Amino acid sequence: QSKMFPLGSWFPALPGLAWGWTLLDALLQGLVGACAVLVLCSLLKVYLYIQCANNPERQAEKEAIAAQRPLLELLHVLVLTGVLALVGSRVAALVVLEFSLRAVSTILSLGKGAHSSQLYLLCQYSLGCGVSCGLSFLLEGAPHRSWNLALAAGLAGLLALHTRRLARHVCTLYELHSRARYCGICILLLAAGHGIPRLLRNALALTFAVADLAAVELINRDFLSTGEAMRFWTPLPICSTLLLFYIVPTVAPQCHVLTEESRQSTGRGLVFRTVVVRMGGLFILLLTVGRWTDILHIFVSLLGELWCLLRSGVLLESCWRQ
Repeated sequence: QSKMFPLGSWFPALPGLAWGWTLLDALLQGLVGACAVLVLCSLLKVYLYIQCANNPERQAEKEAIAAQRPLLELLHVLVLTGVLALVGSRVAALVVLEFSLRAVSTILSLGKGAHSSQLYLLCQYSLGCGVSCGLSFLLEGAPHRSWNLALAAGLAGLLALHTRRLARHVCTLYELHSRARYCGICILLLAAGHGIPRLLRNALALTFAVADLAAVELINRDFLSTGEAMRFWTPLPICSTLLLFYIVPTVAPQCHVLTEESRQSTGRGLVFRTVVVRMGGLFILLLTVGRWTDILHIFVSLLGELWCLLRSGVLLESCWRQ
């Protein structure tokens, strides 16, 4: 009984009570994933603002990054929490694995540097799914699962709140404090702010390593035979490879011939088309070996990806200008 009602094992077994605890667990997992995305975006905002502040030609870009929209940030967290709570562990695992394969292929093909910041922004929804998958796997069968998720959500919320305050502090006072040299935070960022991408790269590598292991285990438990498993796993790397060939030839030849506005418009359209192609590939894959609920979750994932990209439009434009 303690496994069925992790927060309230002392309550009577009323009809629908187990469903209520399951919904609560899903919401808590989604909240942790949304907080992880908020931390990522806040740190990227700090890094990009510092880069713009050090370049007199990017003042308009700096003002766009510094614009404060607290209600939109709260709405972003709520929407992303709901989306991650609705997406099943099977589709979330596929999203994580597909992005991991594509990220590795992109890094090996294009190298590091100018593409790194953009790749961090493109992994927002996949990061939320990865955190959700990792929690599902690590806490499966735990006698106090809901308590553990509540603790994780609290810690993630505190971390997200502090990074959001850091971004607000930097966007408001960084230039003044870095010149006056009396704010420890701004002095530290002035000296070591260029190391934020490396910090994010290490944190994301660790997060996706755990998420990939959890995703493989969550998917493999549904297969009864090796043949069925191979029929499912084989198309995934093929689709990721084809998607990479779709991206690189479209971007590379145009990098030196387009104006800045045309290049940003092309890049924005390519990002959204890539999301549709990725989800379309997963949709076709799940039509053959998935369930009807997986098909619904694919559409929810598409909405989540588009929502994250729309919300981070200013940061994406800043990455393209770099």
